[in-house]
Amino acid sequence: MNCKEMQGDLKQWQAQRHAELSGPDSWLGLVGLFWLEPGSNRVGNGGDCVVCLPAGPLHLGDLRWAGERIFWQPAAGEARELQTDRLGRPSVVDCGNLSFFIVDREGRLAVRVRDRDWATGKPFAGLGYFDDDPAWCIVADWQEISPPLQMEVPNASGDLKSVEVAHQAVFSVAGQAVTLLPMAVGEHEVFFVFRDRSSGRETYGAGRFLKANPPVDGKISLDFNRAYNPPCAFTPFATCPLPPPENWLPFAVPAGEMKPASTLA
Repeated sequence: MNCKEMQGDLKQWQAQRHAELSGPDSWLGLVGLFWLEPGSNRVGNGGDCVVCLPAGPLHLGDLRWAGERIFWQPAAGEARELQTDRLGRPSVVDCGNLSFFIVDREGRLAVRVRDRDWATGKPFAGLGYFDDDPAWCIVADWQEISPPLQMEVPNASGDLKSVEVAHQAVFSVAGQAVTLLPMAVGEHEVFFVFRDRSSGRETYGAGRFLKANPPVDGKISLDFNRAYNPPCAFTPFATCPLPPPENWLPFAVPAGEMKPASTLA
């Protein structure tokens, strides 16, 4: 799919973003992030809990981390093994309007707690966008990097993730040649994290995300009109990757999502 074809459903993409962020499973509904230790981790509303819920019983149950497996033992009920988000959607434990699930960050496990009724108190106000601009739908060269780069990419929690980068997107803006390094290359999409001169002003300070269709014949279409805010723009309980210095663009990109009105940075 080329840039011209991609732009036809931009409004639909924006509507999907709004639906995602305004729904019960939105990033805006997160109310806690708690890092676990191997062994038993108490969960509940009590002061002695590792995972501190904002409501519910003083002791809801225990999370038992044993090797590469983690089990949920409710205070009343049978234990069950939970899946983390390492390979896809994690298992979810419900407690009234609250739910929690396990995230795996380079072998460190944490619990994210979500309030599914979050929007009843403060509904999502929506996102602002720059005007759709075909000039920011760019067809870049997809160049091989040999040997591949090994990068340590930081995230918002201060952790480092090792990423192998075997290709780069190369393009020009106003006669200035630049490159973008992908953070992940999959069968169905290529994922970038970048900053630009609008970051911290019109757009979120820590940068934005961009997804592209897989390259075809050595070309990749980068539609910056679909650049979007990372989860950490909406909640302090996200662990977003930060853009490497190589992806700090030396000009403003007035396209895509603008900084949320209630931004955290």
